[in-house]
Amino acid sequence: MLNKPRILVVEDESGIADTIQYVLATDGFAPVCCHTAEQALREFAAQPPALAILDVGLPDLNGFELFKQLQLLPGGREVPMLFLTARSDEIDRVVGLELGADDYIAKPFSPRELVARVRTILRRSTRTAAGPTATVAEAPAAPFTLDEERRQIRFYGRVLELSRYEYGILRLLVQKPGRVFTREELLAKVWDDDSDSFDRTVDAHIKTLRGKLKAIAPDVEAIRTSRGAGYALNEDLPPKERP
Repeated sequence: MLNKPRILVVEDESGIADTIQYVLATDGFAPVCCHTAEQALREFAAQPPALAILDVGLPDLNGFELFKQLQLLPGGREVPMLFLTARSDEIDRVVGLELGADDYIAKPFSPRELVARVRTILRRSTRTAAGPTATVAEAPAAPFTLDEERRQIRFYGRVLELSRYEYGILRLLVQKPGRVFTREELLAKVWDDDSDSFDRTVDAHIKTLRGKLKAIAPDVEAIRTSRGAGYALNEDLPPKERP
C-alpha cells in the first residue's frame, strides 16, 4: 500500500482545523494539525510534509513569517505551501504569491475546493520535480548561466535564490531573449495547469524576480514588459555588471 501524502495543517481555530483534517483524511491524505507556528516548525523539521497549509492569523507568529522560516529549514524550498486566511484583500493574496506560495484560499471556504486545490498543487509539484519537457533551447543571454541539472540560474556569476515558479519563468525567458511570453503562456508552461491560478500570479512572480535581479545589478533592466502582451528578457543586456 502506498504511503499517504503527509499534509501539515497549521490552523489555530479548532473547528476549522478539525474540518480540514477530516476532509483531507477521507480523501486519502495523512493530515498533521498544529495550532501554533512553534509546533509547525518542530513537525516540519522532524519530517517535511508533501504540502503545508498555513493560516495567516496564528497566535504566536504571522503566517507569512512562518512561511519564511519554513523555507529556511532543510527541504523547505521543495515543499509547496498554501495560505489560508480570513483576509480576502487582493494585497494579501499578492503578498503570499510574492513570497513564493503556491496558492491562497480565503475563509469561508469550501472543503471540497480546498482538497481540489491541494491535489492540483501536488500534481504541479510532481510534474516540476520530474523535470521540464525537452525543448530546443536557444543560448542563454550573456549575463545569465543556466544549469538545468542543478536547477540553478546565475546572473553575472551569482546564483539566484529562486522558488520553483520563479525558476520556471526565468528559465523560459533566458532561453529565448527578446521573445514575448504572454501571461497565459507562462501559466501554461510553468504551472502546467493554470485553472486554479490567480489572475496576478505571473505579475507577482515577475515582481519578485525583478527584485532579485536588481539586488545583483541595480542599473540593469533584465525583464521588460510588453504592454498588453506579456514579458520578455531584454536582448541588450550589458555583458558585465556595471560598476
